[in-house]
Amino acid sequence: MKPIVWVGSSKDDLRRFPASARSQSGFQLDKVQRGEDPDDWKPMPTIGPGVREIRIREVAGAFRVIYVAQIGQALHVLHCFRKKTERTSLKDLQLARQRLREVMP
Repeated sequence: MKPIVWVGSSKDDLRRFPASARSQSGFQLDKVQRGEDPDDWKPMPTIGPGVREIRIREVAGAFRVIYVAQIGQALHVLHCFRKKTERTSLKDLQLARQRLREVMP
């Protein structure tokens, strides 16, 4: 099982999700730690190679967890946020790119 490395404020950001979205995020991250794919995800090549986005849809809104699992033996969570528009904001993409650069060897 891969350990999780929380990059920047990603852990605190996830903790601010509503309880149901936080629970779903934890369940999906556990699947990734065990080598499985999350239930709803998409690749994020605009951020970097191997980066994926877990998509959580709740009554309270849409939430995203951006991670990379191909650096060393850990799962790196780069960014967690509530999605407010149909397209991921440039600010969220740039933050995830910056955090990816921080963890790249």
